[in-house]
Amino acid sequence: MLDYAVKLTRDPGGMTSADTDALRAAGFGDHAILDICQVTSYYNYVNRLADGLGVELEDHWEGMVHTLTREEFVALRRAGGSASAHGDPAAHGDRASRPPAAQGNPATHTRPAGTTPEQASTGEDPAA
Repeated sequence: MLDYAVKLTRDPGGMTSADTDALRAAGFGDHAILDICQVTSYYNYVNRLADGLGVELEDHWEGMVHTLTREEFVALRRAGGSASAHGDPAAHGDRASRPPAAQGNPATHTRPAGTTPEQASTGEDPAA
């Protein structure tokens, strides 16, 4: 799936039926393939739109880490937090301490720079 998303992002003109065939071989059905394509394309569109208009991140995002490593994702899953735990504030850290934009979007996984997923989910201060 990620190979497909990377290729669609970096070389959209190079996509062929072999790319969707590889997804089918990995067990993805037509609806899942459509979802993968739409989500990848949407994020590419929004990022290019923002870049094209010179949109900058708002100040409250300064110092936030916007991605998780594989190890961090696994640790979050083991700790009970995941993208599938949308309604559980504990799975996403203390919402009151998060930027307003992130408070309303449980799919946004950000944490203060220098914190581990476990620290972010418990509100632990790494400097303490």
